[in-house]
Amino acid sequence: MQDLIRHIAATLQLLRKQRGWSLDKTAAATGVSKAMLGQIERGESSPTVATLWKIATGFETSFSTFLEPSVQLQDIWRTSDSSAVQHRNKHDIAAKAVIPFDPQFGFELLLVTLPAGIEHLSAAHADGVTEHVIPLDGTLEIMSDGQWHPLDAGDAMRFDASRPHGYRNRSDQPVSFHNLICYSAD
Repeated sequence: MQDLIRHIAATLQLLRKQRGWSLDKTAAATGVSKAMLGQIERGESSPTVATLWKIATGFETSFSTFLEPSVQLQDIWRTSDSSAVQHRNKHDIAAKAVIPFDPQFGFELLLVTLPAGIEHLSAAHADGVTEHVIPLDGTLEIMSDGQWHPLDAGDAMRFDASRPHGYRNRSDQPVSFHNLICYSAD
């Protein structure tokens, strides 16, 4: 877990440096407080999935950028448990980069686990971002265009993630799902 915390801290620092952003500007762009951003950069805080999504969206970068370095086509790559953002309590989403963002193909594949009885609303991502969700077990509901859509294990749904959306698990068991996120090739 410490390697992941260090990677998140270094990635946040690098992105701010590349853009010439202060912590104040970063806070304004991401909706994450300046204090929290400072704690993340110093490795004093392990951010939740929701916080990482806000940061990635503010920087208009892939979520998995914060989990692992991007995959390069010539690299042989395999997943490991070290790239997972784990539950901090029973109300947190857990996410793992199954396939980190690949700039050549413009996508990343995440394994997400939504705890029992949890609803997670997500702010709009950058223009052109599309999500493809496939529950692996149980029933998951996806909110798109203001409506909830139930998905059973093996079903799939694609939606425009550049609008507010959400994930809901009404069951008494955690639900895991693949989330293929495609980024616009601007």
